[in-house]
Amino acid sequence: MEKKFGNLKIIVAADYDGLSATAADIIAGQIAAKPDSVLGLATGSTPIGTYRALVEKHKAGLDFSRITSFNLDEYFPIKQSNDQSYMYFMRENLFAHVNINPANINIPSGEVADAKAECAAYEAKIAVKGLDLQLLGVGNNGHIGFNEPCDFFPKTTHHTALAQSTIDANARFFESTDDVPKHALTMGIGTIFQAKRILMVASGAGKADIMQKLFFGPITPQVPGSILQLHPDVTLVVDKDAATKLEGI
Repeated sequence: MEKKFGNLKIIVAADYDGLSATAADIIAGQIAAKPDSVLGLATGSTPIGTYRALVEKHKAGLDFSRITSFNLDEYFPIKQSNDQSYMYFMRENLFAHVNINPANINIPSGEVADAKAECAAYEAKIAVKGLDLQLLGVGNNGHIGFNEPCDFFPKTTHHTALAQSTIDANARFFESTDDVPKHALTMGIGTIFQAKRILMVASGAGKADIMQKLFFGPITPQVPGSILQLHPDVTLVVDKDAATKLEGI
């Protein structure tokens, strides 16, 4: 099912596999239309299926050799070799399986001594290249990237403390909650908003409430992703369970 609400397109897939295939088709279409596309990429459990589908498309001929990527965020501090780092995640789920040029891979470094300088340098690199398409997941509290609920929309890439709800949600990937990093480096809301196209993926009944708040509730920094209501080109791909509370669906 596909519906349009102004600049928002909502595609409802039957299940997670359908969601993943649809999102991969959209990204593959972007690459086919512009082989040197700059892709903003996301981590988390939901995009894993999308990356698997893209790997299969690469095996069938999809060419990543001219693609540049910028990841949304990275824990801080964390070593790239740590199996919970987002650099490790991206290598395991996508980069090691496609022909992207390693020199064109960009992820904030969780190993630097000066987080502020790293964020400024990362923001500058994105500003030079621009983002053709930004892939997003969303947290249960409405965060995109690691832009947590607060009193304003952060504009640029920055060092941030993680909300306790985010730490609790990410604890399943670590031995204990105490092991979860408490800070991160993340693109700002303004950085994300500069992408020409936004593609968000969400799966499961646990995301139903936040989907409604994001796209049909008030625009507020207490629900950071709600700012996407103002973006000119947003596609939301959800499975049936995540779509149950979307208005008009």
